[in-house]
Amino acid sequence: MANGIQPQKLFVASCMALLVTSLSFGIRAGILSRLGVEFHLDTKELSIIAGTAFWGFPLAVVIGGFIVDAIGMKRLLLAAFVLHLTGIILTVFAGGFWSLFISTLFIGMANGTVEAACNPLVATIFPDNKTTKLNHFHLWFPGGIVVGTLLVFLLSKLGLSWQLQVATMIIPTLIYGYLFMQLDFPVTERVASGVSSAQMYKSVLSPLFIVMFILMFGTAITELFTGQWIEVLLKNVTENSILILALTAGTQTLGRGIAGPVVHKISPTGVLLISAILSAIGLYLLSHVSGSMVFVAAFIFGMGVTYFWPTMLGFVSENIPESGALGMNLMGGAGMFAVSVYMYFMGGFYDTIITKQLPAGASLDAYRSAAPGSPEATAFSQATAVAGPEIINATLIIPVMLIVAFAGLFFYMRNRKKAQIQIV
Repeated sequence: MANGIQPQKLFVASCMALLVTSLSFGIRAGILSRLGVEFHLDTKELSIIAGTAFWGFPLAVVIGGFIVDAIGMKRLLLAAFVLHLTGIILTVFAGGFWSLFISTLFIGMANGTVEAACNPLVATIFPDNKTTKLNHFHLWFPGGIVVGTLLVFLLSKLGLSWQLQVATMIIPTLIYGYLFMQLDFPVTERVASGVSSAQMYKSVLSPLFIVMFILMFGTAITELFTGQWIEVLLKNVTENSILILALTAGTQTLGRGIAGPVVHKISPTGVLLISAILSAIGLYLLSHVSGSMVFVAAFIFGMGVTYFWPTMLGFVSENIPESGALGMNLMGGAGMFAVSVYMYFMGGFYDTIITKQLPAGASLDAYRSAAPGSPEATAFSQATAVAGPEIINATLIIPVMLIVAFAGLFFYMRNRKKAQIQIV
């Protein structure tokens, strides 16, 4: 490690930057319904706004993946700081669909830029313990969601505005921006090891990378779509449904904190297979149970999605190291892009289900904005109680397919490892 580089301080600053990313996720999930009522937005419009963060992310993370080796990780992270600050301020002063769309795009691009720089940074400063340290780094994503959702819950109970809730993200943003300005950065691992650009591009076209790239679609949708929409999907199935997201994220935080022993005792492919199984069980229960059992289902689902994102990145970094920062960022971009597309279609599907439950010719916006206790509000509540579990049930097919895929990957990697040992 070059003189002046302080791995632990860089890691702490990276975690603070990811905390802002996750706060934006948790707070947005908590205020989504309120935005719909205040600005008269239907679920499809809300899904477009929320989805903007998910396609702004891959836009930034892929561009960052191509340029991070050239311009350095520090410049990318300072750009993330500016984007975050701009997006948060624009959200606070938003006045409708387009202003929310643009501000969310800025935040999504900031989130992607953080990942574009911090994932290769963590892999570079901890070259002998990548998967574990990536899990430790990524525990700040669900950790921030816990903080964000509980903040929304508390401030909403106090009657404080959603604008104030969004503004709370300015404090950690200023902190991580200041920290990164003070620190020196290493070059990326690929540059330091002398791997050529040609080798890097060749590695991201390898069959194993392409398979992982495709599987990233499913792991990201399972985790992030469900998390972002949990308050909307389950708000009429259980009271204080935003606490379901807090429980799920809290489970992820604790799980990623003990990732070292788990990943070392069970192979990364074994971890991914078990994760897919638990995710499928959790989603099935979320769509079929009610009352206190919803929290049990959320806990199981939380265990399932705990290791998906960091283990997918760690697997690529360890097994296809020549792919470098570009490989990790293409993986992250693939996941977020898949979520944005899926969210768009599911938003329209959700509205379609609700419309079918309401009287013929009913105005969806009128029913959504109806006064509490009115016949329209009651009808809308009953419709959403049907629509939410139906959307979750439709999403269940994704982790079921992942079970089959990760089982195949598990046996493939085990046989490849045995073949390598025999050659040696």
